[in-house]
Amino acid sequence: MTQADNDSDRSQRLAQLDKRIAAAKQAKEPASRGEEHHTQAQLAWRMVIELVAGLGIGFGMGYGLDALFGTSPIFMVLFIFLGLAAGVKTMMRSAEEVRARQEAAETPQAQVADTDEPAPAVDKDDERI
Repeated sequence: MTQADNDSDRSQRLAQLDKRIAAAKQAKEPASRGEEHHTQAQLAWRMVIELVAGLGIGFGMGYGLDALFGTSPIFMVLFIFLGLAAGVKTMMRSAEEVRARQEAAETPQAQVADTDEPAPAVDKDDERI
């Protein structure tokens, strides 16, 4: 066996060992859900605040119009319902935004490669810890 064959065999064995080590490291890594948990809580609070803000603005506008015109609480009731509808519409828009963001994150790289921009080059030997 020549020196070149020996070096070639050694480099192949090292490459196989590197692949096995990378696979073992990847299998041991736990999936981090802490950040996802906080993101979901922030989303829930955002939706609650949007709904309450719509109701509050509707109540304020209706109460102000009732005081201005000297009417019974007809405007207040009407604008509370309009504020509720506006709050629900805003919540639905937020939910759609989050759904679109999740779908974009779950889209495989092969489908994203159909765009005009070239995909970034990835070195297979690049090890990220």
